[in-house]
Amino acid sequence: MSKGRLEAFSDGVFAVIITIMVLDMRVPRGTDLLALKAVGPVFLCYVLSYIYIGIYWTNHHHLLHASERVTGGILWANLVLLFCLSLVPFTTAWMGENYFAPLPVAVYGVVLLSAGLAYVFLTGRLLAHHGRSSILATSIGRGWKGRISLLVYALAIPLALTRPWIACAGYGLVAIMWLLPHRRIEKLVHD
Repeated sequence: MSKGRLEAFSDGVFAVIITIMVLDMRVPRGTDLLALKAVGPVFLCYVLSYIYIGIYWTNHHHLLHASERVTGGILWANLVLLFCLSLVPFTTAWMGENYFAPLPVAVYGVVLLSAGLAYVFLTGRLLAHHGRSSILATSIGRGWKGRISLLVYALAIPLALTRPWIACAGYGLVAIMWLLPHRRIEKLVHD
């Protein structure tokens, strides 16, 4: 099957997720800096989640760009990833509105872990379809960033229940790790 519809649908879902997140941010009541301080946690959560959605979107784009075709199983694996990512706006708002309370921070981590596992699952389906010697497999490499990310999420979730700020720092470090550019796919696959 052609991958065009999968890419178009996924791009639409990514756009909706970001739109929902920004619409969840409320205008502060008041016109002074104190009014802005009250919405600070919501804004910080939005920034972190926006970065995460951006990371998933760019990696998803590269993943599909290196792929030649898709199957029904790949379509379903992609839907699982999009489902997990569609939960990000809810957990972002919950965490921000409750000033990084332990349970919302832990649930945010569960959503990040779920999305990470879903991405690994999607990648596995694509690799199984294209083969271990494909351009896709070569462009992905060993996947050490993915494994480290899953480990940090798994450690941060229980930690969030007692030290939510440390868990949030872990989530932030994972995002920073993914922001560091990796040009392997861009070198192997040209537009």
